[in-house]
Parts: sequence; C-alpha cells; structure tokens
Amino acid sequence: MLVTGSPVVGVLDGHRAIVTGGGSGIGAAVCRHLAAAGAAVAVLDRNGESASGVARESDGVAIVCDVANAAAVAAAVDEVVRRIGGVTDLINNAGMGRNKPLHEYSDKEWDVIVGVNLTGTFNCMRAVIPLMLEAGRGCIVNNASLNALRPLPGEAPYSAAKAAVVNLTMTAAVEYAPRIRVNCVSPGLIETPLTEMVTSNAEWRGAAERGTPMQRVGTADEVAALVTYLCTDAAAYITGQNIVIDGGASLPSLQADSLLRTIMTNMSRETSKEP
Repeated sequence: MLVTGSPVVGVLDGHRAIVTGGGSGIGAAVCRHLAAAGAAVAVLDRNGESASGVARESDGVAIVCDVANAAAVAAAVDEVVRRIGGVTDLINNAGMGRNKPLHEYSDKEWDVIVGVNLTGTFNCMRAVIPLMLEAGRGCIVNNASLNALRPLPGEAPYSAAKAAVVNLTMTAAVEYAPRIRVNCVSPGLIETPLTEMVTSNAEWRGAAERGTPMQRVGTADEVAALVTYLCTDAAAYITGQNIVIDGGASLPSLQADSLLRTIMTNMSRETSKEP
C-alpha cells in the first residue's frame, strides 16, 4: 500500500513495534507507516476485526487488548514477543473521550476515559520498558492531544488525562535516557472516525479550518509520518518532547478560541452516552 509521507523503505529494518489503538484512525496510519519503513508491527486494539484488517495491510500481527487492563497488557506483550521476537518501539495511541460539562460525568465515565488515556499508557510503558532496558535501546511515542495544552469545554477527564500523559512522557524520558527515548505528539483536529462529528459537519468544519493558520484539517498520515520519524535514528537526539501537530491552531488567536468553543459547545449538546 502506498503511504503518503512515509520514510525511506528499510529505515526501520529490525524494529519491532507495538501500536495500541491500531485498528483505526491515527493508529492504523501509524501501523502502515511503520511497516512501510521496514518495522514488524503488532496491532493492538479492543476491536479484533479492525486490528486484523490493519494487520493484513501492514503484514503484521493482530492482538485484542484493552490497555486499561494491566493483566491484559502484560499478556499481550508476552504474545508480541513470542510472535514478532521482541519490542523496540511502543506507540501508545489508544484513546477515547466524551463531551459534556464536568459535573455531569459519572464515576464510570471518568474511570473509563482516564483508564484508557492515562492508565493504559502507563500499563503499556511499564510492560515494555524492562524489555527495552534488557535490549539496551527503545523508543516510546505517546499520543497526547492539543487538549493537553489548550483544554476545550466539555472534555475535562480527557484533557486532564492527556495533560498527565505529557508529564508522564517527560518523567520517563529523564528516568530512562540514554537507553530509551520517550516523546509524545499532540495532534490538533485530525480527520479520523473519532472526529467525524466535526469534520462531516460543514459549518463546524469550516469554523475549525478558519481558526487554523493552515486553513484545513490534518490527516492521520501526517501524524503517522511524525511518529515514524521519532522512531528512526534521525531522531536519536530527541527525547522528553511534546511535539504539537495542529496546523498552527494552538497559536494565540481569540478568533480561533471562540470558534473552537462554539464547536465544542454544540457537540456537548449531542454527545452524552455512557461509555
């Protein structure tokens, strides 16, 4: 499969990567990019059918796993080691969110959202770091979010969890350098199934594009290209960083803030399902 923006074929030969939430969206694009660069890929996702489809495209392996469950993560990592021979790269991409006022979130919603976005990241890092230390090298890329820096109304648990992911990334980078590099990426509005409510609405999409200096929504391939670069030797001096990929949307702009708040307020009226 042709992968837009992928690095030189073979630049990741010998790499063995886990991608969580790899069954769709940004995670699926990351799997394809890593495979195109030569890495063996393990696609972890709660949806086994989606994981299998991406694994076929990436010539990788599919493993069903709920990252919020520490025992499931440990078992999945053992299976990855058995099936592809080890782990050199971990991409913590699995995530989820809801949109409603803070005081309306239930205990269950808080636990599920923080469990997937933050605890899931911790579970996966804890499981693979000993393998990387034993091998003497490793690269971890965590998927945070623009929300970690500029929270939007209606996403309190998601934003809090993503902000914690950024700090977890920096802490781990200090602890494990120079053997393991740990970075995170913070995407802005990216066209994926999870953002379809916004991107498929002409009014909301137009508002988002007008509030972004690049005047468009980002693509999963663009995020995947950045993640793949961070796994290569070309990024060998980069660790502990949160790299924002948002078309400039995080640059100070009262107009952009106003437009984004309008979008999120409208979304909060339409999304209130229990996880």
